[in-house]
Amino acid sequence: MSKKSNTSKRYTAEFKKDAVELVRSSGRTVTEVARELGVSAEGLRGWVKQAAIDRGEGPAGALTTAEREELVRLRRKVREQEQTIEVLGKATAFFANRKTK
Repeated sequence: MSKKSNTSKRYTAEFKKDAVELVRSSGRTVTEVARELGVSAEGLRGWVKQAAIDRGEGPAGALTTAEREELVRLRRKVREQEQTIEVLGKATAFFANRKTK
């Protein structure tokens, strides 16, 4: 179970999955497992909660990991398209202004 990816503070999906499984199967508290793994209890608690949502055991309306990833991707795409539209609008105004001179 590799703990971290490269030198970033983000943990790999495999590490998170293994940590959640350890909480679920060991009978120990999130705090105990977090201490053993050297992660924050609050972070591990969030992973456990998200894993429950991904298994369909979360509250109504809670987004699964896949849905969250899709939302991020779509928001990025919207931002890019808004920038493209802004550039095209400026170009249109520039060329329209040039024709009238």
